[in-house]
Amino acid sequence: MPDTPTNIRLGLLETAEFKASPNKNERPNPCDIRLIIVHGISLPPDQFGAGWIDDFFLNQLDPKQHPYFQEICTLKVSSHLLIRRDGSLTQYVPFQERAWHAGVSQYAGEDNCNDFSIGIELEGADHIPYTEKQYQALSCCCQTLIQHYPELSTETIVGHCDVSPGRKTDPGESFDWQKFRTLLTGR
Repeated sequence: MPDTPTNIRLGLLETAEFKASPNKNERPNPCDIRLIIVHGISLPPDQFGAGWIDDFFLNQLDPKQHPYFQEICTLKVSSHLLIRRDGSLTQYVPFQERAWHAGVSQYAGEDNCNDFSIGIELEGADHIPYTEKQYQALSCCCQTLIQHYPELSTETIVGHCDVSPGRKTDPGESFDWQKFRTLLTGR
């Protein structure tokens, strides 16, 4: 991942591998992008690097591969971006489309955050520290998004826990918001 922001072309981050998820639909207003939601995900829980997240977002998760998968294999979810432990990026939904990442959610008094947000998943868990490469990639992605979408700013980046309190805890206590904001702003 480069240290400087990259380009967005046709709703896709040029440095991300694209794998089209069927779990998406049209935004009520494709130009209304004003929030970034940071998530944390690991499949199975607390395990990394096996490729199950791709399968989950592409509706290809095999319930026979792990007992936990039996609980979630019928869920229809996605995210715009995934940042793996090594900092590599996968994009599942173009930014102008509505990914299914936030679920029941509210921000600044408005429900249905999927309508106006970009979801970025970090491969991780609430209690396991995220990697330096993930912080670098996340700050770079957010800088690019802020440059491309005028309603986004360093102030419009929140955790899933912030828009779904009591229901979600990610990215968790292991996510260092101060470190991320310092990388993002240079201050």
